[in-house]
Amino acid sequence: MKKINIGLLGFGTVGAGVVKGLQKNAALLKQRLGCELALARIADIDTTRDRGVTLAPGVLTDDAMSVINDPSIQIIIELIGGCGVAKKFMLAAIEAGKHVVTANKKLLAEHGAEIFSAAERKGVEVYFGASVGGGIPIIRVLREGLVANEARAMHGILNGTCNYILTRMEREGVDFDAVLKAAQEAGYAEANPSLDIDGHDTAHKAAILASIAYGFHVPADAISVEGIRSLSGADVKFARELGYRIKLLAVVRREDDTLDIRVHPALLPRDAMLASVNGVFNAVMVRGDLTGDTLYYGRGAGSDPTASTVIADLADIARNLAQGAPRHKRGISCAAALPRIKKPSEIRSRYYLRLMVKDEPGTLGAITTALGSRRVSIMAVTQHEAVSQTVPVPVVVLTHAALEADLDAALADIVAGGILCEAPVRLRIVDE
Repeated sequence: MKKINIGLLGFGTVGAGVVKGLQKNAALLKQRLGCELALARIADIDTTRDRGVTLAPGVLTDDAMSVINDPSIQIIIELIGGCGVAKKFMLAAIEAGKHVVTANKKLLAEHGAEIFSAAERKGVEVYFGASVGGGIPIIRVLREGLVANEARAMHGILNGTCNYILTRMEREGVDFDAVLKAAQEAGYAEANPSLDIDGHDTAHKAAILASIAYGFHVPADAISVEGIRSLSGADVKFARELGYRIKLLAVVRREDDTLDIRVHPALLPRDAMLASVNGVFNAVMVRGDLTGDTLYYGRGAGSDPTASTVIADLADIARNLAQGAPRHKRGISCAAALPRIKKPSEIRSRYYLRLMVKDEPGTLGAITTALGSRRVSIMAVTQHEAVSQTVPVPVVVLTHAALEADLDAALADIVAGGILCEAPVRLRIVDE
């Protein structure tokens, strides 16, 4: 039986999960693949920490290039993360003629065109199923299960940290800062959580999904991104009272010659399928022109779920190598020209507004006049009872679909009118 030698770069949480999975299910994988997956070498800067797995002597090293240059190794798994040494090692592995498996969404979102171009020149594969959704096989779904479909829209909850925070804010009525601290203590949020809570992790994943679905490279820095750092517990409470839940949402939609791709907090109707995704779970809804809406749900991060997808990618490459099968291109095709990406001001949406106003006669009339003069139609208004004349009164407005440029102009008029006690809050409502 043919043996496929594998080198692993990065022996952290996910790396240890991959090793455990390969050891635990070695016989099962051998039976299913018709070949043996042999983890020959592992490289990590820390060679002393206990990861809870037993390795043969000489397997673990701090010299990544010795693993890459080992002529017996056919596949390199990159689980270092980031765009520094991870990019250097990945390109070196490709140049050495190794196939690569990675979970590095940041690297692919920011440098995917360079990496896949290098792989094409060398005739090797780059598999990246674990880069989006952890244990959810969304990359495979788009490539294989929905290959006959045009993806008309994709909506995703793609960051477990943010979803955990928003779920607890709603259930417990706790403000953002308190829940973030609890998430850090529970290990669901990093000590520096900015990549997650400011929306950039979700944007990297949205860029990869758009690139796969539409066949062009989407620069991550071209995506409009809003995070949840400034989200108030009051807005979570008011949204719940109005029949909505707030989620950090990735929106990807091709519209003729434009691409609508953005990340932002959004109000979802409580009966919407994505609204029921809670805690650290992720989900992606894909609207195909033939299938209609399909939903893919599961754990979006963590050692075992991500390791499962990494090993699935390994298995695909190993099966092809063992059987001498023709190469199956798994990179992101960059053949199509990137269409114009919509500016936020061009988006049409319904909106939730929270305006903290002075308790004075004529205030509500000034708000409705300002919105109406800018072609923003009101669906509903709720003015909460004033506690006292010295405390601002929250006025919550739900609008019909409006152009964001018009709404922003109306809010500027309201601010200029001097009736607000603090900056207005504006959140998009996504009904689909």
